[in-house]
Parts: sequence; structure tokens; C-alpha cells
Amino acid sequence: MADLNKVLIIGNLTRDPELRYIPQGTAVVTLRVAINTRFKTKDSAELRKETCFINVVAWGNLAEICNQYLQKGRPVFIEGRLQSRSWQDQSGKNRSTIEIRAERIQFLGRAPEPSSEESLSGADLGPAPEENTAPPEAGIKEEDIS
Repeated sequence: MADLNKVLIIGNLTRDPELRYIPQGTAVVTLRVAINTRFKTKDSAELRKETCFINVVAWGNLAEICNQYLQKGRPVFIEGRLQSRSWQDQSGKNRSTIEIRAERIQFLGRAPEPSSEESLSGADLGPAPEENTAPPEAGIKEEDIS
């Protein structure tokens, strides 16, 4: 049987990107995206809004571009895959999370006033070069990301 792990989301950043570098020097950025869903209830036909918060990580050149051009509130389209991570926190408790590993990020909406003539509003940031598409995940723990 074939497997499929593909995620497509559109949402707004809830905070500025957080850029870090692993000991090998590869950039990794963490984004938090809010996705709003509006629906009517069956009982009262009342319009309700539900918000889902998703953690997203991007690696390499894509991480550095996100850090440079994105900020809180900016709408983005993210294409990627789900990945899970486990680690032990400082108190020795086992922790785990599921997040989106971004493969492509497209900036949506208007960009803030650029500081130069160049603007990446609507820029399509395709997959990173092959050497950056897979992080050196073996043996990397959350505390290794500085």
C-alpha cells in the first residue's frame, strides 16, 4: 500500500519567526501559524469561529529567507509534511510533538514597506536545494538547537 504525507495550510503567523542554527551550522526556523475556520452550528445557526495553532519548521536557505521577510500577522501558504519529534526536557520528562516540516512557503498578502526596492510579496519559495531538504536529524535533540 502506498503512503502519503502531505499537508497544505493557509494561515497567519502568530509571532515572529525564531531562527536558530544546529551545531553543524544548518539554519532552522520555527513558525507558529493560526488557521481560522468559520462554521454555523446546527442548533442555532450561529456563526462560530474556531482557531487551530500549528507549529512549522523550515530548514536551510528556506529558514533564513523566512526569518528575513516574515513577521507576526503575515499570511502564508505552507506546503510540507507532518513529522514527529521526541526529546527529554531539562527535568527528565519525555516530551513529543507533531509539526509541519515545510517544503515550500508562499508569502501572501501585502508585504510591509520594504527597506529597499526589492520585495518578496507573493514570492514562491520552492523546495530548498537537495542538500537542505533533509536535516541531519539523527542524534539531534531540541537542546542542540541554539
